[in-house]
Amino acid sequence: MICIESLQIRLNRILLLLVGLWPYQQSRLVRVQLVVLFTILTTFILFQFATFATSKCTSDLSINILSSTLFCAIFVIKYSSFRINIDIVKSLLEQLQHMYNELMDKNEIIIIEKYGRYAKRYTAIFTLLAIFIAFGLILYPFSPRILDILWPVNESRQRPSLLFMTEYFVDQERYFYLIFLHANVAICIGGFVMLATGTILITYFQHACGMFRIASYRIEQAMTIGTLDKGCLGNDNLIYKGLIYAVDMHRKAMKFSDSSVSKFKVMISLLLIFGVICWSLNLFRIFQVMSFKQNFMEISLPIIFVIVHFTYMILGNYLAQEITDHNNDVFTTVYNVQWYLAPLHVQKMILFLLQRSTRTFTLNVGGLFIGSLEGAATLLSTSISYFTVLYSTQ
Repeated sequence: MICIESLQIRLNRILLLLVGLWPYQQSRLVRVQLVVLFTILTTFILFQFATFATSKCTSDLSINILSSTLFCAIFVIKYSSFRINIDIVKSLLEQLQHMYNELMDKNEIIIIEKYGRYAKRYTAIFTLLAIFIAFGLILYPFSPRILDILWPVNESRQRPSLLFMTEYFVDQERYFYLIFLHANVAICIGGFVMLATGTILITYFQHACGMFRIASYRIEQAMTIGTLDKGCLGNDNLIYKGLIYAVDMHRKAMKFSDSSVSKFKVMISLLLIFGVICWSLNLFRIFQVMSFKQNFMEISLPIIFVIVHFTYMILGNYLAQEITDHNNDVFTTVYNVQWYLAPLHVQKMILFLLQRSTRTFTLNVGGLFIGSLEGAATLLSTSISYFTVLYSTQ
């Protein structure tokens, strides 16, 4: 079992419980919850594709539907992937707890708790943003009535249009609020799936950064012993022991970081492909509405989709870059310590550590994509290229 307080994941636990993905609670009721939530998400996508059955298939219709269905498909991909890999989610949490339990130095505990607080802040900020957007979507169909109360006018306000193109094969005017309810529930479920799964990955990455920082700290402490009292056999053994502990923590940090990505490589690969296409289509929709001065409420959701994709793209690659930088900091620490004052056999061991710095550690997704700020720029450039092609054909 894990300690929620020591890993500072209380909010992460609540979010995962909301969508049935908390690995330590998988009862029959939770399985029913998973089926219900998954059904709502998939049926919402199907009802959007059903529009092709009753409308003439044009390029504009295809773009409008695909721009939203691909975004909803990302919900299903993330939900399915985390449900299939629920044991891996549990294993990664237990690895963090095991690492935390092994820490004896109070400064090391302070370091890992500092990175835990960083993850906690990310989770809190994104949760507040998700709640704000969810409230906006819930209140949207009731906006005319709310405006009548706040700013009454003599004429009746027009009922807001549906934000998604769907076909339920019923009278949409008569069942307007039921259709809106299904759409809003699906988007809220999908949003919290993205939030819960995304923030737990942030927690993994931040703790991995903390592990790299602890490795650097152990190297500093080991070499401090060596420079204070040279030539003492007992101190030489302490240096060896300290360096071994540092190398062990560094190895664990690399293994944990790689596992956090490699176990979800199929999901991440699909997210990259769907994300780039969806970002391009929604960007095209925004410029299309603005160019032809159509109803600007039509671009409210595309704007949200673009912002969400952009945030996911930049933040994910930024965190991957942070892990690479923290790994490089370990070797920078080795360079900067006063290794030349240590005994000769210790210097040989440090030379072995420096040789490993020639191999850059990165988060690699199936050999196709490397998580980094440069990778984020590549994704943005690709998305804009696809958008430019679409925009030039209108």
